[in-house]
Amino acid sequence: MKARYICFFTVLLFFIITASGQDGTAKKHNPAGSWKFEAPSAPPGYNSGTITVSLAEKKYSLTVLPQGSSYKITGEGVKVENDQLTCSVYVEGEYVRVTLKAEDKNKMTGTASYSGGLIPLTLTRMQETR
Repeated sequence: MKARYICFFTVLLFFIITASGQDGTAKKHNPAGSWKFEAPSAPPGYNSGTITVSLAEKKYSLTVLPQGSSYKITGEGVKVENDQLTCSVYVEGEYVRVTLKAEDKNKMTGTASYSGGLIPLTLTRMQETR
């Protein structure tokens, strides 16, 4: 009977150590940088382009530049928590809610939600040129 308790507590201790060790070593996603976005089902003119995420004074900002346009759209209420980025952008008289989740350090996927529905988004990190 005593051996069962020792075995049980050993296994329990193993799981506790394993679980707590994973929390301490997990890396936080850093979305800062330039991203190429694709949104095939978006209205014409908003199907692709670049998104730039910046971090200054512990605060994130976001700018969208649709392909073929010189008009920059600024994100409002940009929040980064764990591996998720959320914000709103004001496009043609309407707020669009953007939610993105990091797949890995070079890819994010998510949606843009507006009165016309949900639009799937895919972002791929652009490599810096040196």
